[in-house]
Amino acid sequence: MTGGVRVRAPELRGRGGWINTGGRTLSLAQLRGKFVLLDFWTFCCANCLHVINELRPLETRFADVLVVIGVHSPKFAHETEHAAVAAAVERYEVDHAVLDDPDLNLWRQYAVRAWPTLVLIDPEGYVVAQATGEGQVSGLARMIDALTAEHEARKTLHRGAGPYVPPAPPSTLLRYPAKAVLLPSSRTGRERDSLLVADAGHHQLVELDVDGVRVLRRIGTGERGRDDGAPPSFSEPGGVALLPAGAADFDVIVADTGQHLLRGLRLSDGAVVRSVDLGAELAGVRTVPGAIAPVLSPWDVAWWPALDAVVVAAAGVHLLLSWRTDEGTRLLAGTTVEGLRDGPAASGWLAQPSGLAVDGDRLWFVDAETSALRSLDLGPAGGEPMLRTWVGEGLFDFGHVDGPAERARLQHPLGVTLLPDRSVAMLDTYNGAVRHFDPLTAEVTTLATGLAEPSGAVLVDGELVVVESGAHRLVRAVPKAELRSAESMTTARPVTVLAPGAVRLSVRFVPPPGRKPDERYGPATRLSIGASPAGVLVDGAGDSVDLVRELRLAEPSGPIDAEDDRRPAVLHVTAQAAACDADGNAAHPACYVSRQDWGVPIEIRPDGARELELVLLG
Repeated sequence: MTGGVRVRAPELRGRGGWINTGGRTLSLAQLRGKFVLLDFWTFCCANCLHVINELRPLETRFADVLVVIGVHSPKFAHETEHAAVAAAVERYEVDHAVLDDPDLNLWRQYAVRAWPTLVLIDPEGYVVAQATGEGQVSGLARMIDALTAEHEARKTLHRGAGPYVPPAPPSTLLRYPAKAVLLPSSRTGRERDSLLVADAGHHQLVELDVDGVRVLRRIGTGERGRDDGAPPSFSEPGGVALLPAGAADFDVIVADTGQHLLRGLRLSDGAVVRSVDLGAELAGVRTVPGAIAPVLSPWDVAWWPALDAVVVAAAGVHLLLSWRTDEGTRLLAGTTVEGLRDGPAASGWLAQPSGLAVDGDRLWFVDAETSALRSLDLGPAGGEPMLRTWVGEGLFDFGHVDGPAERARLQHPLGVTLLPDRSVAMLDTYNGAVRHFDPLTAEVTTLATGLAEPSGAVLVDGELVVVESGAHRLVRAVPKAELRSAESMTTARPVTVLAPGAVRLSVRFVPPPGRKPDERYGPATRLSIGASPAGVLVDGAGDSVDLVRELRLAEPSGPIDAEDDRRPAVLHVTAQAAACDADGNAAHPACYVSRQDWGVPIEIRPDGARELELVLLG
């Protein structure tokens, strides 16, 4: 790419240090002569994990000219801990160097506004492209192809191995287990009950004795894959649920998180007898405006007798889904917009639903990105299901606070379990705690602390057995902890200051080399805008096909108390753009959809900007 103003890439600095480099500190000066692709990510973000998987073939294809560097830019307090970042790099098999930047220093210097964001730097150290969201890797590959020839001709490209140093492989009985389910002896033919654990780090299911220690069998090859039959292969299995006898031609439904599948497992021989591509099934159902990305990341599953169906927490697209053998996949709640909005399920906002528990006509779930406990209630026959938030405030509010639900705080919970008295235990993952919520008193208390990323729990003879993911084990007889009434926090993300009144919002999208907008079936772009609280956006909310929108923001409401002052308003912006190869088959070109959700924290002040530009690809 030539012409225009060339911007020198800021140097790589982060207080947290480097991972996957064998102890070396890297700099752009050392990497001169290589393309460098910075991946701004955080390990709580399902969409960031999608991009890590998208990058794998790109890293292989351009191994001798491209260095990928993950820049870990945390959202939650737990993610500022270096040990937690290092564990996440191992857990998700990140095969490139990672810079831990707990202070968001590079986030600010590169003007990043969303997770995930990719920044391409050329061999001379200049920024040549920025891309936000998923589905951008193929476009970046075209840019690297074009620029490789240019830099080779100018002799500014140096081929050779990159700085990645693989870590030593660990060895434990379980590795980052996600969820577990109790298997009654009547379903397995064993002398007593057992536990089936989704062993995500080993890409297996493990059946343990009810003591949670003795291995009865391992199901799966242990390698990433999607082979059916016996032995099957999985990729980061998450939720597991036991179906009623005779409900299907299999016994257990598995959320194959890494491949966005549901897998039907037969217990008798450990064979997978059915695989369901959720993205493909949902693509044919017009449920929300625009396209639904095929990367749904199902993080939990449950059997809901009231619907006679499996319910799925599709964390990657912020939806709750149902699945039945006779009707396939259907939408239960959400619009794909990431946020917290209650009311009718079809217009509600969710934010990475990650744990499920069924109680009659009510589905309890935790929304990880809003640190919230919520429910979906079916209500009277023929009525519209309704979303309700019991604990939680918004995308950037979290903490460890007990007491009345309206003031209580969680930090990125990943699991919820129904207790015998119909209250719920919440696996408060990033607080390392088990929390309790009683819907009758609307009080939150702490049951246990000091756990390593608890992500699920199952009742065994009235006792809570916790999946302690970060410690690679199941733990029972969890000791009771003292009540907590402090540590309310907000994400330390830079706030965008905008002026009241007219503000012009634009999303930049430039098709990569060799592609053109896909307008065969209508406009190639779509823009959706909302806000929380809704009153902040006086005019300009809703959907349109243009990537430019004139907004009108409310006037500042005057002095507000200190607690509210910590909570900025949020603009929720969703943009998508479709582009097709212009140099291929004219009748059936290869086409690609780029999509991103931004939750932009804003402050309205008279001295604020009257323009806000976001970059989808440019």
